[in-house]
Amino acid sequence: MKRPNLLAYAISIAAVWAISQAAIAGPYADDMGKCLVKSTSPQDRTVLVKWIFSVIALHPDLHSMSVISTQQRDSITKDGAALFQRLLLESCRSETQQAVQNEGSQTIEYAFQILGQVATRGLFTDPHVVDGLKDLGKDLDEKKLKRLLAADVKK
Repeated sequence: MKRPNLLAYAISIAAVWAISQAAIAGPYADDMGKCLVKSTSPQDRTVLVKWIFSVIALHPDLHSMSVISTQQRDSITKDGAALFQRLLLESCRSETQQAVQNEGSQTIEYAFQILGQVATRGLFTDPHVVDGLKDLGKDLDEKKLKRLLAADVKK
C-alpha cells in the first residue's frame, strides 16, 4: 500500500480534528502547534474553517443541507492546500521537522487540532452563530436539566 505524503496526511488529520481523541503531545508538538497558531491570520483561519466545512458537507447526512458548487469546492480546496503547504513547508518548517523527528508523525495531528480549535473558536463567537446556539435552548426541557444538575450537586 502506498504511504500518503506528509501534506496529504496533515490535511486528512485536520479534517477529523474535532472528533478525534486528544493526541498526547510533547514539547516539540506543542512548539509546532504554537507556530501554526502564530503563523495564521484571521483570514487564514477562515480558509481553514471553510475547508473543514466543505469537507464535512460531503457527508451523506449533511450533503443536502449545503450547496457548494464544484468550482467553489475546488477553490476552497486549493486555498486550503496552499495554507497547509505554507504552514508546514515554510512558516513552521523547522518546528514540523523537529516534532516529527522527536515525537513522531502523530504530532502533526496534535498541532492541527490546536490550530483547528483556535480557528473554530472565532467561528463560535460570531453573533449570528451565538444566536443560533441559543436557539437550541428553546427545545430543551429546562426543568429536567435543573433536576439533573441539582442531583449532581447533592453528590
